Amino acid sequence: MNILVVSDTHGQIQKAVTMYERLGQGIDIDLIIHCGDHKKDAVLMSKLCNKEVISVAGNNDGKPDGEIDLVKTPAGLILVTHGHTENVSPDNYDELIKLAKLYEAKCVCFGHTHVPLYKEIDEIILLNPGSISRPRDGSEGSVAFITADKEFNASIIPYMP
Repeated sequence: MNILVVSDTHGQIQKAVTMYERLGQGIDIDLIIHCGDHKKDAVLMSKLCNKEVISVAGNNDGKPDGEIDLVKTPAGLILVTHGHTENVSPDNYDELIKLAKLYEAKCVCFGHTHVPLYKEIDEIILLNPGSISRPRDGSEGSVAFITADKEFNASIIPYMP
């Protein structure tokens, strides 16, 4: 199962759609995960890419209490959240780990910081694709890509114009 992960598009999805098209050349993308800020972008991406998009609301979606979703894959569960209600920061992932353990998820996809991250803690993959439209890491933006077969393999992919 091949999954494109995006976050924090903030009403600007063209670069995300471009990445879907670039990565989809030669690879079948089965699903897109949108980790919030702006959830309506996920609806539009689904139409433009003709692909199912799992999405959650972020702090800029008028949902201060946030949302979570669970995605079943052959490699196990992916927990999807924006991260603002879990108080994520570059040095705090404690609430994400607690949620993952509660739901027995092997991977957590989140956003909010606009900075990409791939990190494993307690055998749980923490994956933040960064922001494709408003990056805060000095890059032109990024997405993440997950292959979930017998196990999870994930990577951060910089924007390719």
